Amino acid sequence: MTEPDDLELGPIDYLVVEYPNGEPTGEALPYLLDLVDQGVIRLLDFAVVSKAEDGSATALSLDELAQYGADQLSVFAGAGSGLLDKEDIAETAAILSPGAMGAILVYENTWAAPFATALRKSGAQLVANGRIAVNDLIAALDEADEENV
Repeated sequence: MTEPDDLELGPIDYLVVEYPNGEPTGEALPYLLDLVDQGVIRLLDFAVVSKAEDGSATALSLDELAQYGADQLSVFAGAGSGLLDKEDIAETAAILSPGAMGAILVYENTWAAPFATALRKSGAQLVANGRIAVNDLIAALDEADEENV
């Protein structure tokens, strides 16, 4: 078994995005591919879920995604870490709005791998992490600007 200290791995994150009208535009895909090409992230797993108006949900294959102009995702054919399972798909479907399509991405922050590895090797342990929503940041900055006026 490989010891965690022996692996140079960055933090692993996931995100779920929803396209409420069930029709992704593909506008964000080049940015995702660019992040992967630049080595900023490594895409470990992804899945796309479609939720019908009646609440039933289906995971879509890469071939099915091509009809939405996402044929560029074919570069990820066969890729998968096994982190996403049927339960994750079901949980995602449960939070989607009827008629929506959702994408789940699991990725490694490769840019942070040397830092994270050095922390592990020094005996440090992650005790908390989180994210600040962009809308919350914008609201806080707006509030600070109003106070300074």
